[in-house]
Amino acid sequence: QAIVWRNVVLMGLLHLGAVYALSLVPRAHILTLLWAYFCFLLTALGVTAGAHRLWSHRSYKAKLPLRIFLAAANSMAFQNDIYEWSRDHRVHHKYSETDADPHNARRGFFFSHIGWLFMRKHRDVIEKGRKLDFTDLLDDPVVRFQRKYYKSSVVLMCFVIPTFVPWYLWGESLWNAYFLASILRYTISLNVTWLVNSAAHMYGNRPYDKNINPRQNTLVTLGAIGEGFHNYHHTFPFDYSASELGLKFNPTTWFIDFMFWLGLVTDRKQAPKEMIQARKERTGDGSA
Repeated sequence: QAIVWRNVVLMGLLHLGAVYALSLVPRAHILTLLWAYFCFLLTALGVTAGAHRLWSHRSYKAKLPLRIFLAAANSMAFQNDIYEWSRDHRVHHKYSETDADPHNARRGFFFSHIGWLFMRKHRDVIEKGRKLDFTDLLDDPVVRFQRKYYKSSVVLMCFVIPTFVPWYLWGESLWNAYFLASILRYTISLNVTWLVNSAAHMYGNRPYDKNINPRQNTLVTLGAIGEGFHNYHHTFPFDYSASELGLKFNPTTWFIDFMFWLGLVTDRKQAPKEMIQARKERTGDGSA
């Protein structure tokens, strides 16, 4: 697997920019910091509620206005377009922890976290990925539109809007706005997403299936707004909540439920309680 030096350099510069951005925090307007966090939440929803639970797993249905919103938020995330993200994620689930897994955690924390982006895909990822059907993704005109205009939408959503709003509305400097609401926010959101691939596949308990690597990881759950219940998710990937429902921290589920209340979400799929309990007893590690 050849190293993609362009990605190595770009990611290195991005992370250096994020470290520098931390020095700007004390002199930034408080509204700029709140705006950066708001953009982080939008970014996260574009991945968790959008590319992940809606398009990758089809765990619920969303009406057109919500799909447009999630596609825009996904462009703010800048983690490849919805089609590519969902394609790679389906391959990850189908061939988890093998050479056909794009970010195979058995190759170590660094590889599953960021190293996989520094290398050409393993031939098994490409060959076995071709055997899966992704036509449903391109049947959605929102996915097709975002894919066609992806670069323009990323420039607008990931960099221009986050930078422009603080400058225009409360007089923040463009320098501070760019490094805090764009660069720092983007870098943090990337690493939070990557922790689902790395930490949540290595650290934590396995109450649903002890025979697979994905774990329940509380810290990842907090950072990735509900995506750290990973042993559950890999056991019941069709469940729209990606966790057992209840009082557990899962902002993405809260968002989907709120959209359901507004009438923008239908057909939320859930694993029945009886099925969950039976699976815990049969394959769990006894920690639940």
